[in-house]
Order: sequence, then C-alpha cells, then structure tokens
Amino acid sequence: MQFGVEKLVRSNYKYWRLCMEAFLQGQDLWDLMAKNDMKMPPDTPDTMEARRKWKVKYGKMLFVLRMTVNKELIDHIRDLDTPKDVWETLEKLFSKKNVARLQLLENELASTVQGNLTIAEYFLKIKNLCADLSEKISEAR
Repeated sequence: MQFGVEKLVRSNYKYWRLCMEAFLQGQDLWDLMAKNDMKMPPDTPDTMEARRKWKVKYGKMLFVLRMTVNKELIDHIRDLDTPKDVWETLEKLFSKKNVARLQLLENELASTVQGNLTIAEYFLKIKNLCADLSEKISEAR
C-alpha cells in the first residue's frame, strides 16, 4: 500500500480509481486532471513562480500514479509522460468491453491462487473475478 492507496492490480481498478481520485484531491493535485490544466504556464518573468508550482504538482501527480500501479501493469504506462495519459490509458485498459479486457480477466482467474489469503478472501476474489468476466462476456455479446 503506497500513499494510503492500495496498488492497482488487475482486479481492483474501480476501487483504486475511487481511492486515487480522493487521494489526489486531498493532495491538491486533482485540479490538474479535472481542469485539463496539463499545459505549463508560459515562460515569462511574471509566471516564474506559477511555472515552478505547476512543475512540482505535475511531477508529484505523475509520481503517485506510477507508484500505485503494480509492476505487472507498469508496461502499459512506462513510456507515458503526462498524468493525463497515464490516467486515460488505465481507464481504457480497465474499461474495455472487448477481447483484450476479457483475456486479462481470464488470465487473472487462471493464475489466481489462495496463497496467504483466508478462504473467505480467496472466495471473494474468485467471485469478483467471475462477476467481472460474466459482465464482460455479456457486453461482448
């Protein structure tokens, strides 16, 4: 768990997104995304401080997004340079109603093991994956 937000894995996108949005709002970073304020202020003597603050916020937001994504998903966002691109890429990846999203869920179900989860936690994880699979199969049809 980083920054009080559970890392994004294949099965918790909706929860991660909700927590991440709240976290970014609490850190006064969400306005960059919400206002589409992804352009740096112009380089003039009057905007030097605004540019510096923008760079700090922009860098923090990109850092937080990257640090809260599990290593198994990092290849999807590794080469992206803006927080908005990272956010939109993850949104597309986990909101897909196509074969790629279906395959992602099937792979996760096939590779799920109980490990150190309790039986109840393991059952809930399998149940949620099956519900997601069922939903995606219905959407695909």
